[in-house]
Amino acid sequence: MKKILNAEYGGIHATYWMAYAVVTSFASAFLIDRGYSNSEIGLILAAGSVVAVFLQPFMADIADRSKKVSLIGITQIVTVIIALLMFMCFIMRKASIALSIVFVMMVAWHTALQPLFNSLAFKLEESGHKINFGVTRAMGSLAYSILCAFLGTLAEKFGTQILPITGETVLVMLLLTLWLTKGHFKKACRLKAEGLPEKRKEEPLEEIAETEALVQTEDINLIQFIKRNKLFLIVNVGVAGIFFSNAIFNNFMFQMVENVGGNGEDMGRILSLMAFLEIPPMFLFGKIHSKISCKSILKFGAICFTLKILCAYLAQNVTMMYVAQFFQLGSFGIFLPAMVSFIDEIMDKGEAVKGQALYTIVTTVASIFASLVGGFILDVSGAKIMLLISTLITAAGAFLFICVIGKVKSKKI
Repeated sequence: MKKILNAEYGGIHATYWMAYAVVTSFASAFLIDRGYSNSEIGLILAAGSVVAVFLQPFMADIADRSKKVSLIGITQIVTVIIALLMFMCFIMRKASIALSIVFVMMVAWHTALQPLFNSLAFKLEESGHKINFGVTRAMGSLAYSILCAFLGTLAEKFGTQILPITGETVLVMLLLTLWLTKGHFKKACRLKAEGLPEKRKEEPLEEIAETEALVQTEDINLIQFIKRNKLFLIVNVGVAGIFFSNAIFNNFMFQMVENVGGNGEDMGRILSLMAFLEIPPMFLFGKIHSKISCKSILKFGAICFTLKILCAYLAQNVTMMYVAQFFQLGSFGIFLPAMVSFIDEIMDKGEAVKGQALYTIVTTVASIFASLVGGFILDVSGAKIMLLISTLITAAGAFLFICVIGKVKSKKI
């Protein structure tokens, strides 16, 4: 049962990130074909992220409070909503206010799914089986990589209408995976209940998990958290600068590749390579961390983020854009698990959740800012200037990050 739940949770990540390829990574290609300017595309992507910021706590509250609908049930409902919005994108062929609103909401709902799926890992562990988050997340990168390798070629050959068709197919696969996971989770919970002591069998498994969590967690409000972690707050300012370039790559790769003489097919292959290179460091992070501290790994990652965007700025052809992606091995691929582990290492139970939340919020804000600024600069000055400004912002963020992170002390007793 453990292998089944891990495989199905990996399938959920795989289909989620394939949908991300359609909704976000190929958004520029789709919207440009519909007649949108770069500034308008940036505004749409930024608006989607802003709406998602409000949707996420709303969805989390429903997931925590609802007794009629399970967490998996909520994700199924959201997936159906995204599928309906995707269908509307398929039938709308020209730029309009209606299409803009539909696309904003599609980006927002899809973004809102990610924390629900992260929470689902802990929910599935209530069945008594450990979920290997690193490996299942890597499955998401692998699936994204495989899809992008073909999607660019398909879009060039059949037009951007292939994107919503692909999206609908992926979402159906996601619904099917969620349905299978729900059934196996219930079966695993029944098997676990049969092995519980008699006194605990009368308690619902959800209540047992909540009781254990309350015992381990110290309550701390946001103001107290900021006062106790001022240096960590500054570290996250650096993270915002570092992730500015990451958002630029994700949102405007199409324009960057066109600037050096490439097309949609090249963009798909570059995105595929970028995602594929995330996988090895994610798989090997445990071994790397056993020999090197998180602080050292994160400093190295910050430098690699800067070198990646610098290499893209200096690129004169598509080949150099491919070369730039190899810095992904030392940037996003290892920075993400290292940052999550670093927060867990330095903070006690009462702070850790807020620390992870702050990190997520900061990367979201960086994405919003990059979408707005990147789209505007593309229309005014072109891709080269956008990459230059992105390099400067990333370098400044990396410098601040490296200077401060070494001074952050552990709050654990």
